[in-house]
Amino acid sequence: MTATSLKITMKATNIFAVILIVLGVVVLAYSGLTFKTPGQPINFLGIHIETTDSHFIPPAAGLLMLVSGVVLLVLRPKSA
Repeated sequence: MTATSLKITMKATNIFAVILIVLGVVVLAYSGLTFKTPGQPINFLGIHIETTDSHFIPPAAGLLMLVSGVVLLVLRPKSA
């Protein structure tokens, strides 16, 4: 075996799988994630009001991310 054959390389799918696994574990650890984004500003009678929209990522989505990441790591494409 040569040194180049021993070199460990990560493919884009492996990197994506690891990111999915990490995000899935974080969402499950916190029993879901809540985050806020800026909403539509309201101008009423010369008063400017800023709003925010709350978004929730449920634990089921975290479980789905975790399982998808594991499946991507375990399954290998068949060689032609």
